[in-house]
Amino acid sequence: MIHSTKSIDDATPLDDISGLKLPSSKIYSLKEIYIAEANNIALATIKYLSASPSKKIAPFSYEWLTSLHEEMFGNVWNWAGKFRKVELSIGIKAYKVPTALKDLADDIAFWDKNKTFDIYETATRIHHRAVQIHPFKNGNGRWSRMLANIYLRQNNSMPVKWQEDLLSKENPKRDEYIKALKSADNGDYTSLIEKHKITYE
Repeated sequence: MIHSTKSIDDATPLDDISGLKLPSSKIYSLKEIYIAEANNIALATIKYLSASPSKKIAPFSYEWLTSLHEEMFGNVWNWAGKFRKVELSIGIKAYKVPTALKDLADDIAFWDKNKTFDIYETATRIHHRAVQIHPFKNGNGRWSRMLANIYLRQNNSMPVKWQEDLLSKENPKRDEYIKALKSADNGDYTSLIEKHKITYE
């Protein structure tokens, strides 16, 4: 059960809580669900962003791209890591998701092997393509930014210090971030690349 308090605007509205795995003995606010998600994401953060870059524990394969989402949200939602079956206000058609994600995995492998771009542009393109595809019911933005950070970490760069409430309407950087994504939609990655260079100190 859910009780809406202050809305957390994270690209896809949380208006359907079917699949919530938290104990059903109470009513949860959106804030409480978001905190539970943040605690789950913290486990993935420790696993992938605290590891030595030389370990390269993330293969960026098709299977791993989906399993990362489950690692990030699987303690909270039973649909974590499962492709959406519905159309969203953002993202490609649901039936195209598996093929598009496989294409992304293949492109990442090609970019890596051929050093097509520097690490910041590669991370940016991974982030942007993942957002464009929007494979899952929710959590796509946080999953996409985690992908970029893991790529940076495994290539000897520090992760980006993304704000947890980046897409909250109250965050002054929200419009700037969305504008950068839209510029990338049109082939101009400049602003989004710059955001991938703002790393942890």
